[in-house]
Amino acid sequence: MIAIADYGVGNLFSLKSSFAAIGHSVAVTSDADTIRSADRIILPGVGAFRDAARKLEESGLGQVIKEEAASGKPLLGICLGMQLLFDKSYEYGEYKGLGIIPGEIIPIAGVTPEDLKIPHIGWNSLDLKRESPLFVNIKNGDHVYFVHSYYACTSERYVLATAEYGADLTAVVALDNVYGCQFHPEKSGKTGLSILKAFCEET
Repeated sequence: MIAIADYGVGNLFSLKSSFAAIGHSVAVTSDADTIRSADRIILPGVGAFRDAARKLEESGLGQVIKEEAASGKPLLGICLGMQLLFDKSYEYGEYKGLGIIPGEIIPIAGVTPEDLKIPHIGWNSLDLKRESPLFVNIKNGDHVYFVHSYYACTSERYVLATAEYGADLTAVVALDNVYGCQFHPEKSGKTGLSILKAFCEET
């Protein structure tokens, strides 16, 4: 069973529908015991980092997710959920993340050319940097859908893929059993579903 962590921030209906489309049952849950009993965990997220980090802490789910990840259970963070995996974010201040993957979340502004709109919204191709279980059903150059104004600044050793938007922005990360996608696989058509399917079956 796959647990989608419900801490009040996330595109839960679309995610649940996507897993149904690839034949995997999920539980959208805020119950710690259900998350502990799951085979895999999804950490979704939309909105502001500060609010999401606060809700994770107040709900107690942040600690549960860190413990389960440390035990070796596969974890996938999506969009803001991916950003929460890192040490901290500089989105409208400085806020602490889960600290599972080393790195910081910084603004796209100042990194990309001034004529490019922020937030970065739309379809971009993935530049796959290394092999990963997530990529068994996709190929270099496949397109996925992004909506974000901040991105992960981290060591190349954790970067599985980037996307070019006036600069190479981190698109997929991993550290052992923990994965993150800056884009929305649930909104990324066949490629996104292929990544979710690989997470369920290959990790």
